Amino acid sequence: MEELQSILHTIIKEKQGYITFLTGAGISAESGLPTYRSIDGIWIKGTKYHRPEEFGTFRYFSQETEEVWQYNLFWKKLIAEAQPNDGHYALTEIEALLGDRFKLITQNVDGLHQRSGTQKVYEIHGNKQKVRCSKECSGPIDFPEAVKQKEYTEDLTQEDIENLKCEKCGSWLRPHTLWFDESYNEKYYHFDTAYHIADHTDILFVVGTSGSTALPVNIVETVKIRAKHVVIINPENDTYFHYILRGMKTLVSVQESSSAALPQLKIMIEEILKA
Repeated sequence: MEELQSILHTIIKEKQGYITFLTGAGISAESGLPTYRSIDGIWIKGTKYHRPEEFGTFRYFSQETEEVWQYNLFWKKLIAEAQPNDGHYALTEIEALLGDRFKLITQNVDGLHQRSGTQKVYEIHGNKQKVRCSKECSGPIDFPEAVKQKEYTEDLTQEDIENLKCEKCGSWLRPHTLWFDESYNEKYYHFDTAYHIADHTDILFVVGTSGSTALPVNIVETVKIRAKHVVIINPENDTYFHYILRGMKTLVSVQESSSAALPQLKIMIEEILKA
């Protein structure tokens, strides 16, 4: 971490660009939420008979709406049982220390960053705590309180079905998340904002994500092309991000969990700001 401290000191004291964090499922795994593609991952546990690219699509939602909602109400249960961990809270404290220079882009859809107190979060894959009309007649709203969490095997009740309909047009509500057959956009997923942040970042911390989706990879590639610093915080050292950044002189790899590394980073930033 000594190398990182020297880099951070220069960036905090002499530079003007953003200090950006890109987080993925790994940080929430430490709160008890399974990652997507591990052996006990959410796609494995929730979709025994379907591949992610088949089940997690608007096309499948349109055909098997109740089944998809069963799965998402199971997700709601998992999220309700999870609590922010030390990594989430450390990021909240780092935001307070860095002010407007702090940027947090997350692939996570669980809202744990907000629950830990982080004020400004760019959710590039949406948020399962929100819904929107499947016909796009209304924007994202909070999840209807009347719809309760369920085990995956529980069927929807008639009351659930009624409460999962759009009040304006009567169409099904849908989870406010990006599906595999949909594209990123600025309106829902901060597409342009994410690129703007990457273009003005002096150091990017890649936390608990392996690089399996397009926009996060492009964010990292943008910072790489600009020859800025990238710090990978991940217990594993063989992710796709490690592969595409191999040989990069401005790469720092911290092979620790986010709940261990981020509190250390917070202390480091405090010391630099006091110096």
